[in-house]
Amino acid sequence: MSDGQSSAQAPAAARSPVGRPLLSLALASMMDEVHAHSGAVYLLSPDQPVLEMAVMAGLPRAFAAPWERVGLSAPIPVADAARERRLVWVGGEEEMARHYPRIAVVLPYPFALAAVPVATESTVYGAVFVTWPGAHPPELSEHEREHLTAACGRLAVRLQRAAEHSIPPYSESDLVASPLVGGMAGTLGTVEAARMVSRLPYGLVSLDLHGRIGFVNAAAAELLNVPVSRLLGTQLWASVPWLNDPVYEDRYRAALMSQHTTSFVALRPPGEWLSFRLYPSTTGLSVRITRSRAVSEMNRAAPPSDGKPSRLVTMSQVLDLASALTEAVGVQDVVQLVADEIAPAVGSQALVVLGSRGNRLRVLGHRGYRDAHVVERFDGMPLTEPTPGTQVLRTGVPAFFESQEQLERLYPARVMTPDGFAAWAYLPLIAQGRPVGTCVLSYAEPHPFPTEERAVMTSLAGLIAQALERALLYDAKHRLAHGLQEALLPHSLPSLPGIEAAGRYVPATQGMDIGGDFYDLVRTQGMAAAVIGDVQGHNVTAAGLMGQVRTAVRAYTAVGQAPEEVMRSTNRLLLDLGSDLFASCLYLRLDPAHGRAVMSRAGHPPPLLRRPDGRVRVLDLAGGPLLGIDASAVYPTTEVALPPGSLLVLYTDGLVESPGTDFEEALADLGRRLTDAGDGPLDELADSLVHHQRLHTDGEERLDDIALLLLRALG
Repeated sequence: MSDGQSSAQAPAAARSPVGRPLLSLALASMMDEVHAHSGAVYLLSPDQPVLEMAVMAGLPRAFAAPWERVGLSAPIPVADAARERRLVWVGGEEEMARHYPRIAVVLPYPFALAAVPVATESTVYGAVFVTWPGAHPPELSEHEREHLTAACGRLAVRLQRAAEHSIPPYSESDLVASPLVGGMAGTLGTVEAARMVSRLPYGLVSLDLHGRIGFVNAAAAELLNVPVSRLLGTQLWASVPWLNDPVYEDRYRAALMSQHTTSFVALRPPGEWLSFRLYPSTTGLSVRITRSRAVSEMNRAAPPSDGKPSRLVTMSQVLDLASALTEAVGVQDVVQLVADEIAPAVGSQALVVLGSRGNRLRVLGHRGYRDAHVVERFDGMPLTEPTPGTQVLRTGVPAFFESQEQLERLYPARVMTPDGFAAWAYLPLIAQGRPVGTCVLSYAEPHPFPTEERAVMTSLAGLIAQALERALLYDAKHRLAHGLQEALLPHSLPSLPGIEAAGRYVPATQGMDIGGDFYDLVRTQGMAAAVIGDVQGHNVTAAGLMGQVRTAVRAYTAVGQAPEEVMRSTNRLLLDLGSDLFASCLYLRLDPAHGRAVMSRAGHPPPLLRRPDGRVRVLDLAGGPLLGIDASAVYPTTEVALPPGSLLVLYTDGLVESPGTDFEEALADLGRRLTDAGDGPLDELADSLVHHQRLHTDGEERLDDIALLLLRALG
């Protein structure tokens, strides 16, 4: 519900035409009202869950280069704001490092940030972030919060109006500092002021937000040993060779992000140390340059004067990728990260990740190809085949092909297998000194690969290789865990007279994707026995003990023990095994011919019974303690009527328990869903119940396994 003021504003916004430039004006107004010094508007892509930066203000877009295009599930503030439809506040450097380490690695500066969703009640259009200098209080004020929320709400209404009229968002320019003024007098305001500055004994330089020089006095040009004409309009670190080091550019970034004065010293060859002090504002920086008086106190090596280091934006992307790759779990996670963050950074339009198994090429993943067959036909190819992919995988030596002619000259067979691209970079993925795969980056047009670019791409390949090696091990472990789990659980449930059954198992997302939850359905003389249980833990030990418990229950059932005896015998078995793990269990003997079931419970959640008329009740069963605790424990039984059309729902606590959820409320919700859908096919009902719990924990780790067994009495 909105208050009266908000309700009055929304229709007015809806009636107004969609202006141009809409996003830039909205962002500028928002920043001005809360005194923020930078910000950006992201719009949600219409065909995929991706946020794309539409316009940025206050800082060069290069500062946010690693996040120009981010997935909706990415662990960054704007994605959280859009996905969860809430304002996200990060009050400073420490909070950023704690909650968003990937951003803190790339931008380790003191600043505060707020991210706000741009959404109506029904639709999310994107998100906005704004930042303040490090001096901002650690808490967002009520005025700032209310204004940002209201402004983003109004922007959402305008975007909704545009969508209703099929008006696509206009391409808008970023809002940065005004254009450079070439003349010194114009920059300083008066000729006399310019004369005054030119007479000062120390160097003065004015930089805009992009780091470009708008003014430099004679003393600065002399200290830098570069003529004024070669400095104006250029970036300081680009025009002065011995300042071409990312460390110095980082100080410029730190000053702009934090709006705090920063400084550094640099060695002007062959042996002169200069001191640089940067005074930032929201329109640029003033730099004071003097000879350093404390060279002997500087414990710092001189930067290389003959090398050409990568630009800092590339370094930022490398840092962000390194942080992101630590979060990649499986091989497809690695492929997606490379597609989202590396390929766009180097201008590639498609990629393939190759591996090998049994001396044959394996296509581990690909993106950007309209026809998947073009790539997948290489899967299974012997490594002895003369192709660039197999050659790079065997030798570990990168290969760069700037044109189709160059590739076909070295590999004539490629004439018969065109992929529609015109240039390629084959990067070996080497981990622990051995090739683990190859990353192929493809370009739609011929593409030169300068030495610097090749070096950067080869370095990136090293990061990808480490993540790919971990991902291959994880996927192998994952397959092993699932194979073991499948071997311990029934492959199918037996067909029994008078009983229809369906079972499901879903592993936890913590641990090894393997656990101790189990269920079984056993045929007996004229009747049937069912069991469901939960051995504590989510590892191989729990799974192994679960297998022993399930086997024991089957054996005790086969020799004709009554339900209470089956439970006592299984309890003693766990104690005799000497395991430190406990187990909950629910065992029942079904007699569909007489319409009844006899149940015994050991610390397990109570089953639900849906009557033929649709009413659902929780069965209050007698029972005993968990199995494996007390050798003298007894497990009394309860008889329950089971007329035709009745549905028994046996489950483990993973189906109804999740962080922040009340057990009783979850049980009541399960009962309501059974009332509504309990008459449908059992397999569809089982899938629905499990899928509902997955949706309920979407975006969070599932802490427990889920086992579910549905039993319906037939007429």
